[in-house]
Amino acid sequence: MRQTFDESTEPSFGPRHVPLIRAAMARQGLDGFLVPHEDEHQNEYLPPANDRLAWASGFTGSAGAGVILKDRAAVFVDGRYTLQVREQVDQGVFEIRDLVEGGVPAYLETAHRGAVIGYDARLHSPQALDSLKAAAHKAGAALKPVAVNPIDEAWGAERPAQPAAPVVPQPVQYAGEESASKRARVGAAVAALGADAAVITAPASIAWLFNIRGGDVIRSPLPLSQAVVRADGSARLFLDPAKVTGDLPAWLGNQVSLETPDALDGALAELTGKAVLVDPAQSSAWYFDTLATAGASVVRAMDPCTLPRACKNPVEIAGTVEAHKRDGAALTRFLHWLATEGQINPPDEKEAVAKLEAFRESTGVLKDLSFDTIGAANGHGALPHYRPTERSNQRAAMGSLLLVDSGGQYLDGTTDVTRTVAIGEPTAEMVTRNTLVLKGHLAIARLRFPAGTTGSAIDAFARAALWSHGLDYDHGTGHGVGVYLGVHEGPHRISKAPNTVALQPGMIVSNEPGYYKDGEYGIRIENLEVVMPAEPVGDGDRPMHRFQALTLAPIDRRLVDKSLLSPEEIAQFDAYHARVVKEIGPRVEPDVRTWLEEVCAPL
Repeated sequence: MRQTFDESTEPSFGPRHVPLIRAAMARQGLDGFLVPHEDEHQNEYLPPANDRLAWASGFTGSAGAGVILKDRAAVFVDGRYTLQVREQVDQGVFEIRDLVEGGVPAYLETAHRGAVIGYDARLHSPQALDSLKAAAHKAGAALKPVAVNPIDEAWGAERPAQPAAPVVPQPVQYAGEESASKRARVGAAVAALGADAAVITAPASIAWLFNIRGGDVIRSPLPLSQAVVRADGSARLFLDPAKVTGDLPAWLGNQVSLETPDALDGALAELTGKAVLVDPAQSSAWYFDTLATAGASVVRAMDPCTLPRACKNPVEIAGTVEAHKRDGAALTRFLHWLATEGQINPPDEKEAVAKLEAFRESTGVLKDLSFDTIGAANGHGALPHYRPTERSNQRAAMGSLLLVDSGGQYLDGTTDVTRTVAIGEPTAEMVTRNTLVLKGHLAIARLRFPAGTTGSAIDAFARAALWSHGLDYDHGTGHGVGVYLGVHEGPHRISKAPNTVALQPGMIVSNEPGYYKDGEYGIRIENLEVVMPAEPVGDGDRPMHRFQALTLAPIDRRLVDKSLLSPEEIAQFDAYHARVVKEIGPRVEPDVRTWLEEVCAPL
């Protein structure tokens, strides 16, 4: 059953929340408390019970932080949420600050000397805590771990129950590999790093490793749980009994011990004298502290599920291809609606979002959206992660751009696609800048690169055309995507930020350059691509890789200036559109197919 999102269920800010939190802080002798967005599982999207930052401040974005001191408080967000945070947060209580420029550490440097600032070790990574402790020390303050989170104490009986969605098998027809085989591979990797066991805390890793899916987190089919995987491939899985379906124990098999979350502390204590692998990027400081107290030797290394999960097997790729065709047909119906009815009576943002979701629902197999749809009209398009609300909702104006970034969750794949559509007649500037973005998109899509190349090494190809006109965009060019898992998945990415993980065959990554003119419009063109081995060319002696587009949907030709494209780019653009017609045309109604053939005609 697809999860739904209702704005009325969002944790709302109440003037009584901060005083309640401060009272709970005072009972613990604290002068302040750190409020990260992350929960115990370092999730991007949170169940309501774990959205502490939202309850404390009202801010519901997927990235942010807060600090509550005795006499002041602040909420920190990045550029994606500048509009949303001001709509949701009472600025008489919270100062709005930049998450990236200085962020929480810079704020802590202004704390009073001698202040004791609490933190919940289950919610912070070790690296994050190191920088926060250094900043507090610089101010003459100290950070102190708490046994009871003062927000949880203040929330009290009003706090929603922890999610308990059923955990179900993910059949091998979709997973492509038995869990026992995966666990054997992961166990061998653990042993190769000199460890006896690994503690796995990332829900996506657990879902992948045990071939299970859940529904504890909206937009991601994840079961909240933890696991200890031994070097021999056997495992202990700590799962709320309320989530255990009747066939799950048999599905997991004899090598997996199914235990309650209450048994986790004892299981970690039993690792005395053992070398235990824990990922400092995905597991909270609490695990490191607990294992150290137990006398275990902690091996800091990447979650051993992360890389094999990112490199999809042939069954997963085939499923993802099918999911994208199905999703592409739904998106094409939506784009046809925009090109016909939407040009006569332009929709508002929420109408566009609802219409697209209805087309995806009509497939009959949509499990959920992969994230809240970004339907951004007019100036809202300049906010890359904008989401329309009742208060912010705008109708697309004639002569404007409508940016729609959306995706679906299906049993066989996860989709994420962005199209920018002209409503009425676009300006010459809109067409020029969209074409520059398109040139960057095409450059990534046709790129051949040597094996061992990271995403940070190719990011500039997406920006070069924009750079030549003194333009750029402030987000990454590409993120990894799972298969009926998270829409944002590491360890690979395409970004200016350094990354040490090479792009490897089977990895799925987005290709989404953009341009944003503050207050006027936004442009983004996004396809998902799968990394594949490239065929040898000439006398080259290096193994090469290339991308193959998974996303199939038309790109608005009215926003393309052919004179700015090279012959190679024109041929590439036309070939992509020909593929869209071939693959999507048979899946849509005759009138939609006729329109599709028209808008995908060669430039």
